[in-house]
Amino acid sequence: MTLQIGIIGTGWFSKVHADILTRMEGVRVTSVCGTTLEKAEAMASVYDATGYDNLEHMLEGEKLDAVYICVPPMSHGFIESELIKRGIPFLVEKPLSTGMDVPSRILEHVQQSSLLTSVGYHFRYQGAAQVMKQAMQEQKVGMALGRWMGGMPGVGWWRRQDGSGGQFVEQTTHIVDLLRFCAGEVTEVYAVAAQRSMHEKHEHVTVDDVANVTLKLKSGAIASIANTCLLPDGEGGAGLQFYTDAGVWDWTPDRLLLPSAASHPMAGLEVSAGQNPYERENEAFIHALRTGDRSRILSDYADACRTQAITVAAQESVNSGLPVKVKA
Repeated sequence: MTLQIGIIGTGWFSKVHADILTRMEGVRVTSVCGTTLEKAEAMASVYDATGYDNLEHMLEGEKLDAVYICVPPMSHGFIESELIKRGIPFLVEKPLSTGMDVPSRILEHVQQSSLLTSVGYHFRYQGAAQVMKQAMQEQKVGMALGRWMGGMPGVGWWRRQDGSGGQFVEQTTHIVDLLRFCAGEVTEVYAVAAQRSMHEKHEHVTVDDVANVTLKLKSGAIASIANTCLLPDGEGGAGLQFYTDAGVWDWTPDRLLLPSAASHPMAGLEVSAGQNPYERENEAFIHALRTGDRSRILSDYADACRTQAITVAAQESVNSGLPVKVKA
């Protein structure tokens, strides 16, 4: 049986997922919903699908096995509620919203229905990240340093606090999630942030363009994650380093460098990122749709809510100037 997939959103991530899905045997993208019919039909035509500018019309007009949600942070809530009401599984791109109100409400309904979900924390599916996760189970982590450094995206919603939730919520969430994935839960955060230059260079900028967040982990380890979006295009980069008595485990989106003193077969060597993590993420979700086996999904909605809670707590700390406990 061919699985019928709908996609909500017409941006870059929507096309990444649609391209991967169309290469899979027994999977078809049948519909695309966009903010305008013109955008939806333009993308849909590439995949021989039908375009819609109304979610309810798409859900009523198509018999969908699953839906991919690839929309800006401020657009979540109604979409997930409609899918849950109809019992349609979904894969949603991060972050889950700009705050915690929407994810908390959606999570309650997801848990009540036991609906199949997946969230796009694709770094978890990297070969290098999985090597690092396994290694950290055998190491006593002292501290971690993370970063997401780059320029400011050009889309208007990203530059508004009420549109994106800010860089830590919208982008740096990937580093927070990888920290959790490899080293366990975070219990408290303290954050500082500032607007330094982007609000002077561009109109309608309300997000901070520099931030640093200190995190306490349940294990007793500590972490610091910094981000900025004021760099020129092409400068900066993302990464996460774990400091242990065996040395430094240094991860970037391209590779993992292992310390030479590590008791690991790859000690002192470089591990490549491995297979495209977006492909593995999609394969895990489609496998679960077909078989009911959810074990390959590395981030479902409940798990992603814990990452969301940390990033939102960081913004609360920026606003209050005080440390914030992360709700379990």
